[in-house]
Amino acid sequence: MNKTNKIVDGWLVLQYQSGNEKALALLVKRWHKKFCSKAYWVTKDIDAAKDIAQESWKTIMSKIHKLKDPNSFGSWALTIVYRKSIDLVKDNKKESNKMRRYHYEKATITHAKQPDNESLKKAILSAVKSLPEHHQMVINLFYVEDYSLQQIGEILDISVGTAKSRLFHAREKLKAIIKYK
Repeated sequence: MNKTNKIVDGWLVLQYQSGNEKALALLVKRWHKKFCSKAYWVTKDIDAAKDIAQESWKTIMSKIHKLKDPNSFGSWALTIVYRKSIDLVKDNKKESNKMRRYHYEKATITHAKQPDNESLKKAILSAVKSLPEHHQMVINLFYVEDYSLQQIGEILDISVGTAKSRLFHAREKLKAIIKYK
């Protein structure tokens, strides 16, 4: 950019910093198309480029009063546009990776051999019936009747620790039984 344009931009920045709102409109008129071009060059997406240019103007308006060298407006503003563009590309790449991972995991789960619910229910019911009666009672009260360990202790007239221990041992025995079926 030639020296005359830098001086004009510097003067417009000073005018805006002094409270002249029309100076900002002139800056927008001079720079908006360049912002869109720079953002498009990075993102390769015309709509995203326009959004980035708009977001950049918001940032510029909020920080222009801190600009120490008004003649450096162009490079300062283009740096904001460039960084916002890079951030968008990075975010899109992360999102794309998440989607790719999701589709892979979904495909893996779909293709994995899943036992049907009925056979699984029968296997679990059979395994529970093979447990000692005190373990069956705790499993039934906890999972089927939805009682808390405190309530189970009161119903069976045992301590909460004993109820917790029985539930733990019942689960362990169920795991072992189902694992070998």
